[in-house]
Amino acid sequence: MTSDLEKKYKKLVILLSIVIPATIAVLFNVRVEGYDLSMLPPIYASANALTAMTLIAAIIAIKSGNRERHQKLMMTALGFSVLFLVLYVLYHLTSDSTIFGDINHDGKRDALETKEVGSLRFVYLFVLLTHILLSMVVLPLVMMTYLKGWAGNLASHRKWAKFTFPIWLYVALSGVIVFLMIRPYYG
Repeated sequence: MTSDLEKKYKKLVILLSIVIPATIAVLFNVRVEGYDLSMLPPIYASANALTAMTLIAAIIAIKSGNRERHQKLMMTALGFSVLFLVLYVLYHLTSDSTIFGDINHDGKRDALETKEVGSLRFVYLFVLLTHILLSMVVLPLVMMTYLKGWAGNLASHRKWAKFTFPIWLYVALSGVIVFLMIRPYYG
């Protein structure tokens, strides 16, 4: 059963689910010059790793019956995810995208570099594309799942969480994998 609290905030969740990705898409076409934020990728990758670890700890907490610890850990996971997103956007506002396989760091991948990285490029692209696509899906899922828990609709919260958790965990872990795979190509 949907509570009044859920009804009240559902429209906000839907609005944020549209506005946040749209804003990020617009910001990817904006370039802010004069700032060197090249130190951010390992930091936002760490935020993804911390998100994953916190999500796992939160699941352990709820399966152990510790709802209060679960709630605190989920808030922490949300915080790490927001930190990731802010740092990721800041980096891409100020830096060119790194090209996987750009061994000589000249901003392009030539035929020799493509041959050198071989089929690993396709693995990277698969992980990257699934990470990006699922990151767009996970935002509304996380917000709705959180709203249902916050509103006390625990039966619905559990149903949503069973679907949301593995996607959120995949997005966090795949973000770390993407960073580790592209790290050698940062200039």
